[in-house]
Amino acid sequence: MARMLRPAALLRAGVLLLVGLVVAVGAASWSFEHASRTVVIGAHTTTVEPTFDGHATLDFGPLLPQMRIPTDQPAGLGVQIRVGDTDADDVNQLVVRDAVIASQPSGEIERVTATVKDMARSAALVGVGWGLLAMLVLALGWSALGADRRRLLGGRARHPVALVRRRPIAVAAGAVALVVGVGLVAVPVGQDDESVVGAEGWRPLLSYYPELGDDPVLDRVELARGSATRAGLAIVDSAISTYQTSVKFYGDLADSVDDVADQVRRPADDETVAVFVTDRHDNIGMDPVAAAIGRVGGADLLIDAGDDTSSGGSWERFSINSLAREFADQDKVSVVGNHDTGPAVPRMLADEGFTVLDGERADVAGIAFIGDADPRSSGFTAEYVQGEETLAEQDERLTEVACADDDISTAVVHSSGSAKALAASGCVDLVLSGHLHRQVGPTTVDGPDGAVTTTFTGASTGGAVYAFALGSKLRRPAQVTLVTFADGRPVGLQPVDLETGGQVEVQDYYPLPRAASEESAEAAAR
Repeated sequence: MARMLRPAALLRAGVLLLVGLVVAVGAASWSFEHASRTVVIGAHTTTVEPTFDGHATLDFGPLLPQMRIPTDQPAGLGVQIRVGDTDADDVNQLVVRDAVIASQPSGEIERVTATVKDMARSAALVGVGWGLLAMLVLALGWSALGADRRRLLGGRARHPVALVRRRPIAVAAGAVALVVGVGLVAVPVGQDDESVVGAEGWRPLLSYYPELGDDPVLDRVELARGSATRAGLAIVDSAISTYQTSVKFYGDLADSVDDVADQVRRPADDETVAVFVTDRHDNIGMDPVAAAIGRVGGADLLIDAGDDTSSGGSWERFSINSLAREFADQDKVSVVGNHDTGPAVPRMLADEGFTVLDGERADVAGIAFIGDADPRSSGFTAEYVQGEETLAEQDERLTEVACADDDISTAVVHSSGSAKALAASGCVDLVLSGHLHRQVGPTTVDGPDGAVTTTFTGASTGGAVYAFALGSKLRRPAQVTLVTFADGRPVGLQPVDLETGGQVEVQDYYPLPRAASEESAEAAAR
């Protein structure tokens, strides 16, 4: 008897799983196609919605034309990005800012991709939940009917004509309910935006601007037809000009790094090289240049001394996205500057895999670091606002921690004022800082008992004059520095200067002086 029931049990289990799968797929599909997320992309708060039209479509509102570009993703996966509010003071400022961000889009593309993946995961979980619920309801319903009732229903099912004669209204209602229920679960409600702006409503960007010539990005961009396109062509023209200027300047600058590669010191097998950046102030155009310097220098670590943004606003996430994208496969250490005021920047840095120093020892890539956020805060043009402690008080606290540990080699602070006593204590080998937007040092500070500390203040990596450095070209010379470590201790510095005219100037490698005790020990070993 058990052997006779086994095929029936397997059949019931198969039907149960099939129902669960159909419901899960339908619910997941419906949930994904109707999902949306509000995220900060570029300088805007935007709404991201997945589509299946094979394009990334940007909707800038009624005053500018819609724009789209093919995504080249499987299954025609695309995305609708509805561009929202921004903190820009006027349209011209906004256009320039967006155009420069568009010239270095990798970080924002990564952000949108991660958002769509997260929506897909959420939709899959919704589908699994509905599938399990459907299986549960079906199983409970089967059990609640009981064997006798199921045999009765089975007999009626073998004589459907009699069943229809006895219960015509019930059967019809059940059939309609079944069809409607399956349709609601499996068939997406609503239509894509293509019904509003169809394929015939798009024209290539180059048809409006034939003088642009061949461009690997712009020749794939399409604009929606309509009054907004005609009225906004002047604004679009300005954006294109800024975009092309930025792409060419920073692209040529990154290419020029290869021309001076033979002047950059290469590390020994037992050495680690870090790229040191500071005061980027939203200038994401310099990030590929910094990454190129790191490649020719054999770097596998990033050290960031803060002021990555101008005001610490959540809209400036594009700056963190860009830096994280360029150094995605490397360890990353950072502190927060006075212009990164508020909780947004440290949270975004942590989300992107940065080790954000907070006053305690942190070991990254075999190197013991100490550092902390600048206690002051500044807005775009605001005066300094003192925090809960002064620079001198922060300096005293960091010195106490470093000297108690006795094995921390490198301090990273935004302002050198946070590490004057620390440098004089001799409890660390190297103090890295920024804030001044100009190079100071390397400077040797003699500590007690023959200890030696080197201090170095790097110039602005963003070429910043004031708090905001994002632009189609450098406003003043920029700098990226390579820091070499051996056995967890810093042994050398090599600054690389980037000039406003696009030249790359490599400074001489500077070997860090060692403590007298280390030199004596080496001499004794010889």
